[in-house]
Amino acid sequence: MSIMVVAHRGSNKDEPEHSLAAYLLAVEEGADGVECDVRLSADGTLVCVHDRRVSRTSDGRGVVSALTLPELELHDFSGGPSVWRDFEDPRPDETRSRILTLRTMLATMLDASSTVTFSIETKHPTRYGAYVEQSLVELLEYFGLLRPAKDGSPRVRLMSFSSLALRRMRKMAPGTPTVLLMGNLHLWRKSGWLPRDVDIAGISIEALRKHPGYVAFSHAKGHQVHVWTVDQPADVALCVETGVDAIISNKPAMVREVLGIA
Repeated sequence: MSIMVVAHRGSNKDEPEHSLAAYLLAVEEGADGVECDVRLSADGTLVCVHDRRVSRTSDGRGVVSALTLPELELHDFSGGPSVWRDFEDPRPDETRSRILTLRTMLATMLDASSTVTFSIETKHPTRYGAYVEQSLVELLEYFGLLRPAKDGSPRVRLMSFSSLALRRMRKMAPGTPTVLLMGNLHLWRKSGWLPRDVDIAGISIEALRKHPGYVAFSHAKGHQVHVWTVDQPADVALCVETGVDAIISNKPAMVREVLGIA
């Protein structure tokens, strides 16, 4: 069985997270897919930002949902010199510093690779509720990503920690795989059971370490298991041993090396 390698927020060990440079590097390093978190700005633009506030990943302040795209574009999202590592130039270029919209990321990735897949997480709670999923599905439809690839495999996986959000996505995009993200495996999840609207279990590497048998239970119920965030060779080996279906990592090149993928 081949394990899919997914770049977490792009290849962000060597480039700022959610930067265009990080996603381009992920393709260059041979990642099978890329993962991103999306939020709606105040003017209704889907942007690739993990946190509710922008202070950790930029030189700005404020809540993403309260800022318009032009306001977000005023800030440097390269994360500063501790994150950005191109020391030949003291100023990060726009592929590292500019707020990344989902539209730009999708267009660039589709131009860079004919096979790359997308794992897209909507963040909740948010003041915009279902509008996040609605905007996401509309954008995916625009790019034709809700249709399967030529080999019949899906190009997109829709992810969330919110079961309600996944239920909405199932109704809006039937047939597109959904992933329930779980940092911990509660008692009623350990048997591999997932809600009706969910296809894939997305569990943390910490949960896999505690419950390595979960993968077999989940497979027995017909579900795939995707594991995040796997950045140590020993954890890659654990993923192989337990038979996970996808490894989500900040270091996709390292994962490919451990897996022996040329």
